[in-house]
Amino acid sequence: MGTPRMLNDHEPWRDPTLTVAERVADLLQRMTLQEKVAQLYSVWIGMDSASGDDDVAPFQHDLIDGTLDWRRLIGSGLGQLTRPFGTAPVDVATGMQTLAKLQAEIVAAGRFGIPAVAHEECLTGLLSLGATIYPTPLAWGATFNPALIEQLGARIGASMRALGLHQGLGPVLDVTRDARWGRTEETIGEDPYLVATIGTAYVKGMEAAGIVATLKHFAGYSGSRAARNFGPVSVGRREFTEVFLAPFEMAIRDGGARSVMHSYAEVDGIPAASDGGLLTDLLRGVWGFEGTVVADYFGIGFLERLHHVAGSPSEAAALALAAGVDVELPTVSCYGDPLISAVQAGTVPEALVDRAVTRVLRQKCELGLLEPGWSPLSAEPPPDLDSPAGRALARGVAEQSVVLLANDGTLPLAANTRIALIGPLADDPHGMLGCYSFPRHVGIHQPGQPLGVDVPSILDSLGRTDIVHIRGCDVDSGDRSGIEAAVAAATAADVSVVVLGDLAGLFGKGTSGEGCDVAELRLPGVQGELLEAVLATGAKVVLVLVAGRPYALGDYADRLAAVVQTFFPGEEGGPAVAAVLTGEVNPSGKLPISVPRQPGGQPGTYYAPTLGHRTEVSTVDPTALFPFGHGLSYTQFSWENPQISATECHVDSVVTVSLAVRNVGARAGAEVVQLYLHDPVAQVTRPVARLIGYARVELDPGQARRVEFTVPADLASFVGRQGHRVVEPGELELQLAASSTQVHHRLRLTLTGSERTVGHDRAMAAGVSYAEL
Repeated sequence: MGTPRMLNDHEPWRDPTLTVAERVADLLQRMTLQEKVAQLYSVWIGMDSASGDDDVAPFQHDLIDGTLDWRRLIGSGLGQLTRPFGTAPVDVATGMQTLAKLQAEIVAAGRFGIPAVAHEECLTGLLSLGATIYPTPLAWGATFNPALIEQLGARIGASMRALGLHQGLGPVLDVTRDARWGRTEETIGEDPYLVATIGTAYVKGMEAAGIVATLKHFAGYSGSRAARNFGPVSVGRREFTEVFLAPFEMAIRDGGARSVMHSYAEVDGIPAASDGGLLTDLLRGVWGFEGTVVADYFGIGFLERLHHVAGSPSEAAALALAAGVDVELPTVSCYGDPLISAVQAGTVPEALVDRAVTRVLRQKCELGLLEPGWSPLSAEPPPDLDSPAGRALARGVAEQSVVLLANDGTLPLAANTRIALIGPLADDPHGMLGCYSFPRHVGIHQPGQPLGVDVPSILDSLGRTDIVHIRGCDVDSGDRSGIEAAVAAATAADVSVVVLGDLAGLFGKGTSGEGCDVAELRLPGVQGELLEAVLATGAKVVLVLVAGRPYALGDYADRLAAVVQTFFPGEEGGPAVAAVLTGEVNPSGKLPISVPRQPGGQPGTYYAPTLGHRTEVSTVDPTALFPFGHGLSYTQFSWENPQISATECHVDSVVTVSLAVRNVGARAGAEVVQLYLHDPVAQVTRPVARLIGYARVELDPGQARRVEFTVPADLASFVGRQGHRVVEPGELELQLAASSTQVHHRLRLTLTGSERTVGHDRAMAAGVSYAEL
């Protein structure tokens, strides 16, 4: 159990009247090398058996040490505890008791009595049995509603705090570049501004609740060649800065994120875990980040195993520590004895250990873990992890994330319509859940394990007894035996609602999720054949997609009566989709990612220069079937009286852009006004248009509101030829649009003066205000 504690509550590091820096400096100089290194790693209790033979982290079963005695390790202290609730099914009361017992052992064993930081996954809610399962981040993006997502972060953070947790591994700020990537469901979208603003809102909510938000995955992970997980990334510094880094920069500066997780990516041959230019020079030197950098699971060991830039665990530890990785997750491998040996041999300066330990202890001090009166026991009763308020929020996010892509008037469904409900996901609760939900991440490895929360299916939620339900096929098998029955049901019905899409999983256990990449964007299994067979009957078909990525719909689009897109909408997704189908809810979601027309090649993103779109010099047309920002409503809106405060402004000035939005339809609804920037001529190629602002406007029939954007010239900045971010004088066009291609109004603006260099203190977002008319 280690050396018995001999605490002195009068030692300066335990004095709350001193500054954090003074306390940490005093404690550090009292610690042995072994005690310092112990603060730089975590242990993952139960990881060797919780998922059976399957991995819930990359190479988990290859890399774990089944002989690891965690009680021996804690004799020198411990930095973190990995996933005390998200490793195996455990009820909330038992989980809290177990965590408190573990913390008590850690405190009793170490000489200084310092508890561990307990971290947990929080991508679709707290990863715990019985916790509310919210929509996936791609659905957050579809809401275009940062205020709502801030509420989501706050609620998830509050539930974590109540359990005795300290750090949440989220949000994911990777920008989608190719939807074939399995982790597309975890991203917020394909536009860096949308990812930045929605992700920053989530961070604000979590941090306000007292939880350390951990930004994932820093950086470039989603840019892999051919969208293959862990694939090499080949991007220029300009694209890397403007697309991949921008969301992290905003979430740190404006969101207050206190932790960053390095990515698995190797960018131009440099793995992120060994990139001091990224993790130290930029993150800390330029951005001023003062929090902790944690390893993605086993990422330090991968420097030796997968990237081959290190020849041993000690070399991997040396590279990562020098680059700026403070904490090894999920368990000790390189930062334990190998690191201690390297320091003792003189190959790693102890000053690097001190640097990392200082950051870890500073965060523990800020979390109250160095206080003399700290206790692992909670005075509060176990919280309800799936409370009515949590479910109501899950329902609200799900409803606002449903995107109506097309509609010939068939939706909403008439009350007396004979409905054939067809498809493998029409009555499957699992189809609502992302790969980082507890049932699909952990429960799937536990045969017979219940979901832990109520997840009504679409069939359940429609609440009608006259619906004919035919499964038709599986999500991903080749079984066609049910297609004939589906055709018969469609022939006899007035409308066929066909529900297709994905089942989330990990490393090939799903059609979407971590390690579940695809070569092309065709519907999995024989779902496309099922849809084709139903369409061939001549029936009126409403397609509902419940998926983790968009799928190519060009072969079907002209024959579909309506298309509804959802992205793993969570435990209340079934009721949300049903409410849109019946008209109880007016859809207001907008696409955070383009829906392609064709499945092959590298799918295009709207965020590209002229030659990234359709051209006369290529036979491949990447034009989306449904573009970024697209989404229909059951009401209509007029966009009136656009105004700009000035047609000329200096390169360091601000203009305002406004217009009136009026609901000219018969029912209440919400429109999302999107503001894009078009730069006709620049010193480097620029995206044809890029989002720089948006506003969600809720209106009753006949109601109008004026929306005003405050637009700093900084938002026109880009990385110029010399590698610096500049605001360049010249002509610009500001576009008020309903999507990236549906522009209602174009306003000209000329920036005057000399080229201006801007930095980390620049304005990163447009201001938005509203006025009733």
